[in-house]
Amino acid sequence: QVQLVESGGGLVQAGGSLRLSCSFSGRTVRTYNMAWFRQAPGKEREFVAVVRRNGGYTHYADSVQGRFTISRDNAANSVYLQMNSLKPEATAVYYCAAGKQIMSAVRSSETYAQWGQGTEVTVSS
Repeated sequence: QVQLVESGGGLVQAGGSLRLSCSFSGRTVRTYNMAWFRQAPGKEREFVAVVRRNGGYTHYADSVQGRFTISRDNAANSVYLQMNSLKPEATAVYYCAAGKQIMSAVRSSETYAQWGQGTEVTVSS
């Protein structure tokens, strides 16, 4: 049974930083593409960032490009999201997801088979 557990969420002022972590258990994370999605109140879940299984490729939503960094440590079975220069519109529940899809499909939440329970991020203005 694959399990994803997010941590690191919290309350931060606009312009601040947070680092989210996702621990992966049950199987080796190195065989999965790993992504972060977020869902703000009243909105649909949206893609934030993805890192390919070998860590050699990353892709970001335009809204976070240059401010967020996704990384993975396969030895630690973990994935991270460093979020800098946070804006109030980043307030959402952030979810870690694992999938084995082709790279052209990584922005679609439907292609991810495993999800964590989410960690809440609140950015105050």
